[in-house]
Amino acid sequence: MATRLDINDSGFEDAFVRLLETKRETETGVDDAVRAILAEVREKGDEAVIAYTREFDGFELTPETMAVTGQEIEAAKGAVAPDVLESLELAAGRIADFHRRQAPEGVDYTDEAGLRLGWRWRPLAAVGLYVPGGTAAYPSSVLMSALPAKIAGVGRLAMVVPAPKGEINPLVLAAAAIAGVDEIYRIGGAQAVGALAFGTETVAAVDKIVGPGNAYVAAAKRQVFGTVGIDVIAGPSEILVLADGLNDPDWIAADLLSQAEHDRTAQAILITDDGDFADRVVVAVESTLKTLPRAETAAASWREHGAVIVVDALADALALIDRLAPEHLEITAEDADALADGVNNAGAIFLGRFAPEAVGDYMAGPSHVLPTARSARFSSGLGVLDFVKRTSIIGCGGAALAKVGPAAITLARAEGFDAHALSVSIRLNRPGRPGEK
Repeated sequence: MATRLDINDSGFEDAFVRLLETKRETETGVDDAVRAILAEVREKGDEAVIAYTREFDGFELTPETMAVTGQEIEAAKGAVAPDVLESLELAAGRIADFHRRQAPEGVDYTDEAGLRLGWRWRPLAAVGLYVPGGTAAYPSSVLMSALPAKIAGVGRLAMVVPAPKGEINPLVLAAAAIAGVDEIYRIGGAQAVGALAFGTETVAAVDKIVGPGNAYVAAAKRQVFGTVGIDVIAGPSEILVLADGLNDPDWIAADLLSQAEHDRTAQAILITDDGDFADRVVVAVESTLKTLPRAETAAASWREHGAVIVVDALADALALIDRLAPEHLEITAEDADALADGVNNAGAIFLGRFAPEAVGDYMAGPSHVLPTARSARFSSGLGVLDFVKRTSIIGCGGAALAKVGPAAITLARAEGFDAHALSVSIRLNRPGRPGEK
């Protein structure tokens, strides 16, 4: 049974803190195992990747068969049902249109002291995209990660995807082709992260690795950070639905279960100002579970990590939402816009009764790669800005240096850096070059 909380209960705060602090995904011994895998990949390259692929994915790989060929990609596209391929292309167009609007612009100006200042943006040269494989296929995640990178101007996009028994779902390859992925490798797990980070004889190293994976992939991304950049450490999926009593309980139940069916460690939370409505949603959840192919997974998630919270007014929920900082927040209420304005921490906000989170997973446009485990307090969903870097521009003539230089000298000496001070003062004490201002 999902946890039931009422904001008026005397023990509410303690119970809410326990909800916040519950660890939903723990794997003992993961860090040490991953450290060993990464060390071997760094030392032995392809040899280590091939050995771990044999051990974990159950098929024999060679350097020649590591990369997916163009013929294989075309064959995969041909194996996808036309309506599915058409839907992928529609989604890709919408995702691309949204992310083109995120492209940042540089700035170049001269301030009152005469210094030329500004910044410019440049795309990353090479990015690695990790796509989960195994029990499910996620072509939508390929689009959501690859398209922002391509729109940013990333020069090389290398995708790795686990291939149990050597098989990759055709949908994943079709999505990669639509998104313009440059290279695809049939490798997964920590060994694939290591290959992208350190490079092997077959896989060239990248500058940043993005994309979700299991606990081993997450640990590997943590451990290679610094050698390469990473996006976020993705945890189990989350949804928080803020709903008034005017909603159809079956709709809200479906929304909650849309995330619960991802994984046993996913979390679905309902906050409402109507206790009777909360009861009806709980009944609807149990009824809907009987109809789902992934009922066992969804039921485990709901009963072990789900929660129903009753508040006096929906506005009372805003502070709770900011503390939870959910990955997905649905606001299905009459005053959804006003309530959303009061939320500071959420990966994505879905407004109104006809904006289920699932539309964001596939078709809305913003990337569905979002911060989890309360990290929406300090991070954002994947976007174009994750694939570019900002460089500051500073230009200074003699007249401008004369205005700001003495203060720079004072601060440098105060910090005990005399060479810093000298590099400024030596220019102030000598005449500039002809024509210099």
